[in-house]
Amino acid sequence: MNILIEHGRIVNEGRTFEGSVVIEDDRITDIIEENQQQPRGTFDQVVDATGAFVLPGVIDTHVHFREPGLTDKADIESESRAAAYGGVTSYCEMPNTVPQTTTLEALDEKYQLAAGKSHVNYSFFFGATNDNYTLFAHLDRHRIPGIKLFMGSSTGNMLVDRYGALLKIFETAAKLDLPIMAHCEDTEIINRNMAEMKKAYGDDPDIMLHPLIRSEEACYESSALAAQLARTYGTHLHIAHISTARELELGGDTVTLEAVLAHLLFCSADYGRKGALIKCNPAVKRADDRDALRLALADGRISTIATDHAPHLLSQKQGGCARAASGMPMVQFSLPVMLGLVDDGVLSLERTIELMCHQPARLFGIQERGFLRPGYKADIAIVRAVEPYAVTPDIIQSKCGWSPLESDLLHWRVSHTFCNGRLILNNGRFDATSQGEELRFR
Repeated sequence: MNILIEHGRIVNEGRTFEGSVVIEDDRITDIIEENQQQPRGTFDQVVDATGAFVLPGVIDTHVHFREPGLTDKADIESESRAAAYGGVTSYCEMPNTVPQTTTLEALDEKYQLAAGKSHVNYSFFFGATNDNYTLFAHLDRHRIPGIKLFMGSSTGNMLVDRYGALLKIFETAAKLDLPIMAHCEDTEIINRNMAEMKKAYGDDPDIMLHPLIRSEEACYESSALAAQLARTYGTHLHIAHISTARELELGGDTVTLEAVLAHLLFCSADYGRKGALIKCNPAVKRADDRDALRLALADGRISTIATDHAPHLLSQKQGGCARAASGMPMVQFSLPVMLGLVDDGVLSLERTIELMCHQPARLFGIQERGFLRPGYKADIAIVRAVEPYAVTPDIIQSKCGWSPLESDLLHWRVSHTFCNGRLILNNGRFDATSQGEELRFR
């Protein structure tokens, strides 16, 4: 099938220009600037992108889709549909499911599930434990983005807390050229802080205290140790969801940093209006931290933007620091939210695409995606500035049915999403028969 996307403003590899994109079957065959020759031939479908931006499909390298084992909250079908509504055409999912993705058999099971259920492209991190590093050599590097390490703190009982095990994990990953994505918080510090807060404020301290329990110190001490180990062994370490200004100094050499929507959008003052809906690990912290992370988006210290999309039932989000579950659904609205930050002057549109599309592909070696290039897979999002609209439950695609953005206003909407050359979202009409592909890695 031949498709022409015409008259859009194409944003790709640091440039924005008027032009058209030609798709044949599952690949881009041509990108034509408006002042060059016009597209030739006949097309099965023409999409008029006048007044819109044409972008590479977003690659979200940090999501929790909850399948298998936690499908009351979310599943691969529902969350990949939410991704498509948000212009996200590829994702890399985390291992803290049931069973955990810490064996070769559990990893294979996830690929089999996604092959039948995922509307967009998919891959899965392999989870590290205290004693499974010997399995790393049996992993197919062309199938996985890397190793996920819960270092110092974890939900889902995946804590790696033995120093000797950490040494083996970093050493083995370096030898096999496997990137490590690490969740870095120090358990001892968190447990001490929680004990003090419970003593002072009862068994379920108010949610406003969450950033004091999962504190700057807890984040920095664990992240600094991870960075030290990465430099010792020459391991590519990607520190997940940086939440403090202080951690920004840890990037460089073989260490790259990820920011996620929660810490870019919210600060501790927002607990007053959002409550436990914005409770996540690591915690949303001070406005100074949020603002420092925003600055780091533009100056290159942050390498990727992801969502840490982590749905829970709304009933599980009730309570305070001890009782309410940590995590929030964000994948459907990540691109409109980031375009709002572009409108606010936080960073440029070109830099946003670098952080959400190009850099994830580069850092993890994702083949033939993340850019608008002839010969690459036709993963494309078209976005338009629209009249402000509120996030309401009726537009939420995630199975949990709620969003921390409810009642907030967005100014951008994804009008079209192409995945492997197939138009799967067309002005709100979704192709429920769409099926993504397994990502491949260099």
